[in-house]
Amino acid sequence: MQIIEGTIVTALLLLLCVQMLFAQRNELAASERWRPWVAVACGIAGCTLPAWREPGAYTMLSRSVTPSPTRPGVLEVEASFRNDARWPQHWPHLLLMLSDVNGRPVAQRTFTPDDYQEQVPGDGTLAPGQSASVRLEVVEPADPTVAFTFDFR
Repeated sequence: MQIIEGTIVTALLLLLCVQMLFAQRNELAASERWRPWVAVACGIAGCTLPAWREPGAYTMLSRSVTPSPTRPGVLEVEASFRNDARWPQHWPHLLLMLSDVNGRPVAQRTFTPDDYQEQVPGDGTLAPGQSASVRLEVVEPADPTVAFTFDFR
């Protein structure tokens, strides 16, 4: 009788652990340590994981900001970047900051993937090692712009 009770208790504890893992899968999947285990569990259970989020794992490959040859007062922005994370992640938010000759910011804007949505192929994620390019147009600020920086958010 004790063996049956012990087996039932063990099975119930195992079921509780599985339920906790399922309920907390998004939080656990955000941890580099736990994500592989949660991915295996979700593969068995048929659940889905949110895309990985690690903006610092994007690497800028090339970037440019040039005046439009056909539209005065418009800057053409081009950027190429690569996902160096271990897992697929959503396309990043791109922060573009324009500065004057003294290094003071004269304008900045964060572009969301929706801002370049027609350029986002597939499911909106970049696989590990996958590169992407975006092209945007922005209105040139009134103050003279001599420098620019990009950051991933």
